[in-house]
Amino acid sequence: MELRHLRYFLAVAERLSFTQAAAQVHVTQSTLSHQISQLEEELGHLLFDRTRGRVTLTAAGELFLPKAVKALAELDSGIAIINEATRELTGELRIGTTPTLNMEVVPNCVALFTQQHPSVHVLVDEGTGSGLIAALRAGEFDVLLHYRPLALDGLVFEPLYSEEMVVVVNPQHAWHTRKRIRVVELHRRELALPPRKFSTRVQLDEAFEAAGTEPFISTELSSIAGMLALVQRSPIATIVSRSAVPPHLGLHIISLEGPAVARTPGLIWLAEGTRSPAAVSFAAIVRGAVKLSGQQPERAAG
Repeated sequence: MELRHLRYFLAVAERLSFTQAAAQVHVTQSTLSHQISQLEEELGHLLFDRTRGRVTLTAAGELFLPKAVKALAELDSGIAIINEATRELTGELRIGTTPTLNMEVVPNCVALFTQQHPSVHVLVDEGTGSGLIAALRAGEFDVLLHYRPLALDGLVFEPLYSEEMVVVVNPQHAWHTRKRIRVVELHRRELALPPRKFSTRVQLDEAFEAAGTEPFISTELSSIAGMLALVQRSPIATIVSRSAVPPHLGLHIISLEGPAVARTPGLIWLAEGTRSPAAVSFAAIVRGAVKLSGQQPERAAG
């Protein structure tokens, strides 16, 4: 079945006249009749009754009509989005994200985006998961680059890759020679972690509970840069994404086991509504950056 078959079918269904429909779609009547016959042959059912000089929809045609209308509308919408995306984009792109992803992933992708679309004003704002999702629902963002939310009501989550959480200490810490550490070994150990309003902290607390471990959370900081600066200056450990630790800080990274803790960054969209061409273009850049980085993409979910 080809796109023109649907267009020709809808033209005849609307006009109930092969002559008028042929004029509408700018083909000869014989061509139109032939194309409709091809569609009927492929479907295995007659769509029109052509008797006594009149054209009417058959029962099969009546059933097929609303599906054809919906399918053609979706196709036309997709074609329009592609056409818009290939033109020079203007306007604004509003991205919500986390402090971790805004350290490297988001800036890299925004840099590529602005090179391709210099006329688009880009706004990037950080926040917590619940706050960003509420803002997305309120229309304040076009797309979120965030971690998998706990609930997907009215949302579509497109996972990108799996991100390992690691323990980080300075070279003077007692663990500075360790390559791996089990979650249970963190019991009563001093840690600096983000506040409970962050989804990362919720996930870490769940891992501690599963292992029967109660670390001593002496400090809570909303800033990853602040946590790493604290670790540099004191005998305290923290847990962050491996990608969040810049090599120039000279900090020691320890893999976390039993269980390993990982997060899944991804794109978050509203399930309903049209995605802006700028957001669609940015999402394509993000997917390409993930592939180039060698990260293993995860299955999509929504």
